[in-house]
Amino acid sequence: MTEIRMIGFDADDTLWRSQDYFDDAQAEFERIVGRYVDLADVRVLDALYAVETANIAVFGYGVKGMTLSMIESATQITGGRIAALDLHRIVEMAKGLLRHPVELLPGIRTAVEAIAPDFEVVLITKGDLFHQEAKVRDSGLSDLFRRIEIVSEKDPPTYARLLAEFDIDAGQFLMIGNSLRSDIAPVLALGGWGVHMPYRTTWAHETEARIDAALAARMCVAAAPEVLPEAVARLAARASAKPVGESNARAPAA
Repeated sequence: MTEIRMIGFDADDTLWRSQDYFDDAQAEFERIVGRYVDLADVRVLDALYAVETANIAVFGYGVKGMTLSMIESATQITGGRIAALDLHRIVEMAKGLLRHPVELLPGIRTAVEAIAPDFEVVLITKGDLFHQEAKVRDSGLSDLFRRIEIVSEKDPPTYARLLAEFDIDAGQFLMIGNSLRSDIAPVLALGGWGVHMPYRTTWAHETEARIDAALAARMCVAAAPEVLPEAVARLAARASAKPVGESNARAPAA
């Protein structure tokens, strides 16, 4: 028999609010660009998303990459007519995002504290290193985690590398997060477990994931932080009931 030994937590929109601020920034971006084009005729946010997606491989994730993509998009959408002062507004908006205080989700510290006595608990987040380090520091939660990993991408190779460093099999690892793409699908693909805790708003890029029906039994959905301990316990019991070979087998990519 095998058992879940380690619990990984995502950070943004799992431990604290994040996407709300990005949504506000996108709305402000639309207002800025709306000075130059008819918003009824131009799908500004779709154009921004296309540029952001294309730039991920160059800029990575986070506020700084979003800002550079906004400047590029604004220049394209307006045909180069956007004023320097409005580009400066975009930069100032980004500075505000980087300085925003960390607001924990209600009940999340209690949930992590309830899980920590029975499992090794780690934090795995992606994005700009400087900004993510600041948010972890300001959250007041760093003392709860055995390790804190800030990575450039959360995909099967990244998780496989981390699990090797943790010296743990995939079948003994469970990931908690709001993103199916970054937190759940890649861990399930390796043979691990997942608790999906959807946030009320999610960047479209993070919803682009398919969970194979054969892997769905290795995950569950938690509606809020207060039910996380119960969700983890339920999957831990399910893991203990499976033969080692089945739990730790490498599953096909989701």
